[in-house]
Amino acid sequence: MKIALLAGTQSGCGKTTIMLALLQHFCRSKRTVAAFKSGPDFLDPLWHQAITGRPSYNLDTEMIGTALSRHILSEQAEDADWALIEGAMGLFDGRHGVGESGSAADLAKVLHTPVILVVDAKGISGSIVPLVSGFCSYAANMDVTIAGVIANRVGSEHHAELLRNFLADHDLPPLVAWMMKDAPVLKERHLGLMRPDEGGIADFDDFFHVDDVALTDAFDDYPRQREAISVSRSRRLAGKTVAIARDAACCFIYPANVDWLLAQGAGLRYFSLLAGDPVPPAADALWLPGGYPELYGEQLAHSASWPSLRQFIEDHKPVLAECGGAMLLGEKLIDQDGISWSMANLLPYASRMQDRLAALGYREDSRGVKGHEFHHSARVTTTDLPPAFNCRRGDCGVRYKNLRASYIHWYFASASDIVAGWFS
Repeated sequence: MKIALLAGTQSGCGKTTIMLALLQHFCRSKRTVAAFKSGPDFLDPLWHQAITGRPSYNLDTEMIGTALSRHILSEQAEDADWALIEGAMGLFDGRHGVGESGSAADLAKVLHTPVILVVDAKGISGSIVPLVSGFCSYAANMDVTIAGVIANRVGSEHHAELLRNFLADHDLPPLVAWMMKDAPVLKERHLGLMRPDEGGIADFDDFFHVDDVALTDAFDDYPRQREAISVSRSRRLAGKTVAIARDAACCFIYPANVDWLLAQGAGLRYFSLLAGDPVPPAADALWLPGGYPELYGEQLAHSASWPSLRQFIEDHKPVLAECGGAMLLGEKLIDQDGISWSMANLLPYASRMQDRLAALGYREDSRGVKGHEFHHSARVTTTDLPPAFNCRRGDCGVRYKNLRASYIHWYFASASDIVAGWFS
C-alpha cells in the first residue's frame, strides 16, 4: 500500500480542495483509496467519504494517541491500494509548540509517512523556494520528509512551469500537481465546510493537473500487517441497545465511536429528531451527537421527539449529549438571527449563537477521557447546575439524573471503562 500525508503551509491554503481533487483522481484511476483526517475534525471526513464511498477515520497523536492511530490506519486501509491522510491547519500546528502533539507533522513522524506540501501559489513565483526550503528544513529536523509539493491557485501553465523549475533548480521536492486559480471553491460556514449533501461535490478534473509519475514517487510503501494494540476483550455493553440521534442536526459522529460501541457488544438503533421520531422503545441508553441544530430551529421546535426524549431521561436512563446534542436539551435555542426556538425544555438553560468562536481546543476529563471542543454558541443560565465532568479546561457540562451533557465531543476509546459507564 502507498501512503502519504497531505499538509498545508497554513489554514486556508486550499488543502481540503486539493485533498478532494486527489481522491477524485485516484477513484477515476480505479484505485482503491482510503482517506483519513489528522485531528478531531468532523466535516472534512464527510467530504472524503462522499468521494471514496467509505468512512474516513480521524488519526491524532493527541486525542487518539500514537498506538491507536497506527492501528486504525492499518485496519481501515487494509484493502486499499493507496492511503491519503489530510492534515489539519498548517503542518506544524498542534496543541503545543511547533510540530508537537496533535500536529500533522507529529502524526507523519510517528506513522513514518512522507508529506506532500500544499502551497498557495497566488502571487508568488521564486518565493516558493525559501518557503518550501524552510518547511523542508524544519521537517527534516523532526525526521519528517517532504516528498512533493502541490501548488494551489496557479495562474497559468507558464506559472506552473516557473514553480516547477524553481523547485528543481534548488534541489527541492518536485511539483507533483497544481490547481488552477479559477477552480471551484468549497463553501463554508461558522464551523467549517458545508456538508457535501448541501451543495454537491464539484468536479475538479478540468482544473487539477497531476504528474502521475512524480505523485507516485512522493508516496511511500506502508506495511500491510495490522498494528498490534492491547485491547480489552471485555464486552462492557453486551446486551445493551444504544439509540443514536442521526440526521442533519446531529451529524458529528466519529466512525471510530460507532465501531467502539459495536465492539463493546452494544446493539445500535438510529432515529431522527428532525423527522420527529420517538426514542426507539428498545433503547437502554441514548447518544445525542453534535451537529447543526441552529440551522434547523423551526423544525426542531415542532419535533414530535421531545416527549419520548424527556421521558427517557426522567426514567434515569443513561444519556450522553455532545455540543449540539446538549443544546437540544435546554429551554430554547437562539439562532444567528436572534430568533428563539423552543427545544426539549428539560434543562434550565438557553443556547445562544454568537458571531465569534466561543471555545476551541483539546479537552480531557480527570479520569482520562479525551475529546475536543469547538463551538460558536454559549449556554445561558441563571441556575447553578451540577457539572457532568471534571475538566481542567473547557466545558464541564451539566449532570441531571443519568444524563451527561456538555460542549465536548468525546473519543470513546480513549478511556473505555469510563465511557462504558456513561452508557450503563
